[in-house]
Amino acid sequence: MLDQGAPPKTRPRPQGGAGFGSRITRRKPVDRLVAEGGQGEGGTLRRTLGMWQLTMISIGATLGTGIFVVLGESVPKAGPAVTISFVIAGLTALFSALSYAELAGTIPVAGSSYSYAYATMGELVAWVCGWCLVLEYGVSVAAVAVGWGEYLNELLDGTIGVTIPDALSAAPGEVDGAIINLPGLIVVLLAMVFLLGGAKESARANTIMVIVKIAALVLFCAVGFTGFKSGNYSDFMPLGVAGVSAAGASLFFSYIGFDAASTAGEEAKNPQRDLPRAIMLSLIIVTALYVLVAAVAVGAWNWKDFEGSEASLTAIMNDVTGQNVWGTLLAAGAVISIASVVLTVLYGQTRVLFAMSRDGLVPKTFAKVSGKTGTPRVNTVLVSLFCGALASVIPLGKLVDATSIGTLFAFGLVNVAVIILRRTRPDMPRTFRVPLGWLFPVLGFGFCAYNMYNLDAATWKVFGVWMVVGLVFYFLYGMRRSRLETESPAAEVSAVK
Repeated sequence: MLDQGAPPKTRPRPQGGAGFGSRITRRKPVDRLVAEGGQGEGGTLRRTLGMWQLTMISIGATLGTGIFVVLGESVPKAGPAVTISFVIAGLTALFSALSYAELAGTIPVAGSSYSYAYATMGELVAWVCGWCLVLEYGVSVAAVAVGWGEYLNELLDGTIGVTIPDALSAAPGEVDGAIINLPGLIVVLLAMVFLLGGAKESARANTIMVIVKIAALVLFCAVGFTGFKSGNYSDFMPLGVAGVSAAGASLFFSYIGFDAASTAGEEAKNPQRDLPRAIMLSLIIVTALYVLVAAVAVGAWNWKDFEGSEASLTAIMNDVTGQNVWGTLLAAGAVISIASVVLTVLYGQTRVLFAMSRDGLVPKTFAKVSGKTGTPRVNTVLVSLFCGALASVIPLGKLVDATSIGTLFAFGLVNVAVIILRRTRPDMPRTFRVPLGWLFPVLGFGFCAYNMYNLDAATWKVFGVWMVVGLVFYFLYGMRRSRLETESPAAEVSAVK
């Protein structure tokens, strides 16, 4: 409760004197969201990113996760029909990507879907969306970092003949005697160092890694196709439609990242023009490569052989050629390319928390910007340590599904936000519009709901606990510290208009 003895001028005030219901549904005007772009505590973010860099950020955050890491987890669920699972997950991502493209061009801010929800559905929904993004970005960084260690061992084995022992390269419970996944922790800390140097410098490093990543996958397709056996497709759907759906729900994790470009809205040179283009172009490139690589992989290897293999592409290369050199080359490409996923997704996480902090919903330290580098340095260090800790102690499979459900929920809200903003601000300038009116956003929401339904009960329990923790934090801290709660009456009136 508020201290009734506090002077009126210092007492936090609900927006416009409204009650509880109005407080949790208060919205932040679009014009204000855009006007505050780049502003942080003690400094501002710098607009240094063009369309090329934004597209590379989106590809860097997406391409590699499903192919290099999650393929071995998904093929046993769907069999050769995993190619259909990739298409299902890709359609889910496509409809949501269209909605992201419209909103990114209309509301080009760092908060991504959190900010879109704040402008359309109110503060509580925005908080829930932001909390889901913390789950999406933070946990996916950890998941990808876990898989990075598998390919690092493949590279070390193929070059110097030694590997990191299981005790130091796997999460506790993943294999007997495992203590910590040291490679997972290391790659997160390396990404942190790049991000602390500045957005432009990080984007340059990411672009180089993305080029290596694409080259590695093209190399795999060229070599893997020589070992293609049509008989591997004879039992195309061994586990039925349920298996295809289950794999599709998990493989949606593979498409997480195309929205990372939208978190760069306050560091893009021309966000209204470049963000929609970068999002759509990156998704087209990623989907084409995913389906091609999955088709070649299943054609070259029996689907049952994927069980328990997190570095399956390297093993396929070795089997097809009978030589370790090709697998070693692929492992080198994977080590570099998966690191780019860690770098760009970690970037997205810090920018979402930056926006939430600026709005007062999380502590101000996440919005502090270095005057020297133009980056939220404390934010970056804290998030990196958190993600590194997750990567070092939690097995891959549990991280993947937890990330998927948080992402699907956030993506579903983005589709709803497009519909609401079309109704409330129909005349607002839009550099990109989702075609066919409300049809695609409705389909996008439906696909997200369908994929969430296909995730297992354990994932839903984790999600439920995560939501409860988030709501407790919001009602005890965020709602009371929100800038729309504590600002002056004059500002409140302006915010309501």
